[in-house]
Amino acid sequence: MKTRILFTIILLAGILMQVPAQSPVVAPAQKKPVILTGGTIHTGTGEVIENGLIAFSGGKISWVGKASESKLNKDGFEVIDITGKQVYPGLIFPNTTIGLSEIGSGVDVANDTRETGDLNPDVRAIAAYNTDSHVIPVIRSNGILLAQIVPQGTLLPGTASVVQLDAWNWKDAAYRLDNGLMMGWPRKSQSMGRRGAMFQMPTSGTGTYEKNVELLEKIFTDAVAYAAIDKPEDFNLRLDAMRGLFDGRKTLFISAPEAKGIMEAVLFAKRYGVKKIVLSGADATAWEIKDFLRDNNVAVLVDNPLSLPKYDYSDTKEPFRLAAMFVREGILTGLTYSSNAYGNLPFAAGETAAYGLTKEEALQTVTLNTAKILGIEDRTGSLEAGKDANIVVSAGDLLDMRTSNVELAFITGRNISLDNKHKQLYRRFKAKYDN
Repeated sequence: MKTRILFTIILLAGILMQVPAQSPVVAPAQKKPVILTGGTIHTGTGEVIENGLIAFSGGKISWVGKASESKLNKDGFEVIDITGKQVYPGLIFPNTTIGLSEIGSGVDVANDTRETGDLNPDVRAIAAYNTDSHVIPVIRSNGILLAQIVPQGTLLPGTASVVQLDAWNWKDAAYRLDNGLMMGWPRKSQSMGRRGAMFQMPTSGTGTYEKNVELLEKIFTDAVAYAAIDKPEDFNLRLDAMRGLFDGRKTLFISAPEAKGIMEAVLFAKRYGVKKIVLSGADATAWEIKDFLRDNNVAVLVDNPLSLPKYDYSDTKEPFRLAAMFVREGILTGLTYSSNAYGNLPFAAGETAAYGLTKEEALQTVTLNTAKILGIEDRTGSLEAGKDANIVVSAGDLLDMRTSNVELAFITGRNISLDNKHKQLYRRFKAKYDN
């Protein structure tokens, strides 16, 4: 048996040594100022600038406006003519396991998304983030430059962080560390899902509903008391990870399978003094309590607008319309995409533009709105002077899968590679059949 295992390891090692590296080289820091001129600039604030010019240096945007109004001295700049192209802020993917899950279900060794136990507020998703994931270069090619990586689990699975998607290691990737704590509210009963089947819901703990709520009450009570002490004599890693919830440094991202559960979770958080609350994976269930969400200043991350309706009696186009419905109610709305087809996020936003949002409002659901939800709007989410130069240049409409063709992308001013495994395989087999 041992001989067979050793032979298998040697065989796999031999195969891997012959496989060419698929991960593109990480781009170096920006050294020379850059001007992009002639393109149509979608700033992410709702403004569109025809024949625009955007300049950036040291990783920061220094000027945005019409090319005809620019008085910049172009000496010393690298000037790139992008006439006829479309320019966008780098897209932001919230509430995802990119870099934590490589293949998906069925291959456990390719996934590092959760820890055992129900109460793990101190577990940091960033520590397991794999910058060499083959998925990352693929989604960058669709304009996604930032992501919020989140742990999976039950009641308190851990802490999320925002990363930029071109880095050597997780420390280089960190864009905003530990910006949010994830909480799954316990469910009382199963709910019927789409087409009469049981709808997939997050696990809600190992005990009964009452027992799980009791566990949450206990740890939040302890966390509030712990946070009131500047320098506790006995350091508690779990309680210290929750400290930021009560002074606004961290956001509580909640998920709940039913409308009543969402309301209970929000009221629970407010009772303990949580300052910022976001509903992750919002669907038609959340729409039932839209007034409650607006009145309690709860932002929403609408999940997968390209999906089927949650219930078999729902309007078939309800997922397409949901983002616009929340926006029109004055609720801060971003988009996420729970399917493994991560690169479809921009096209999901594009779908919302056909069902109630304008194109610029749809863009905001994956840029500025999401930046506000994640607490990084002071650095990114829009193309404005002083913000990080996270920029995407596309030959067509970035939100339209028929015309989207990303040709340039910059993260903090660094001109990143847009090569990926898909393109490498395309070139490989094209060469084979061209001969």
